[in-house]
Amino acid sequence: MDEEAVFPVRKIVTSGVLAAIAILLGWTRLGFIPVPTAAGHATIMHVPAIIGGIMEGWMVGGIVGTIFGLFSFINATVPLFKDPLVAILPRIFIGITPYFVYTGLKKINEYLALVIAAAVGTLTNTVLVLSMAVLRGYMAPGVALTVGVTHGVPEIIVAAIITVAVVVAWKRIEFGRAQANM
Repeated sequence: MDEEAVFPVRKIVTSGVLAAIAILLGWTRLGFIPVPTAAGHATIMHVPAIIGGIMEGWMVGGIVGTIFGLFSFINATVPLFKDPLVAILPRIFIGITPYFVYTGLKKINEYLALVIAAAVGTLTNTVLVLSMAVLRGYMAPGVALTVGVTHGVPEIIVAAIITVAVVVAWKRIEFGRAQANM
């Protein structure tokens, strides 16, 4: 049987753990890092989807992103995120795009691949959510652009730092580098 055709227990567990982390970050507000911009904070709730995509493949990234979107939809306090086409649909792709970027670049330079994959995953979230918000009439294009820049730049930086740190640590434990034991 083709290994890609099977969704092993490890991927199911990883999806659940990363989705739970994304929900915990949102529920406790720990997923909002204060930054000195007009936005006031950078969210990291999308980072588990990015990490899931990089470490376990596009399907895990998509599942974690979908669960993050569902959490966002269920807990929405503004009309923008009460719309499933804004809150859920774009989030499905947060972990999918980094998988393909990382897979394509890791042979060149793994650290660079991680940074670019984290940036692409963050941009996927920001661009798709804001584009859908504009298409659905929740905000004007100029407002969306301003929000995208003020939120997007700090989120890319924070996501890249966290993604590199977590993936490098995870790989050291998994592959026994640096004598890491579990």
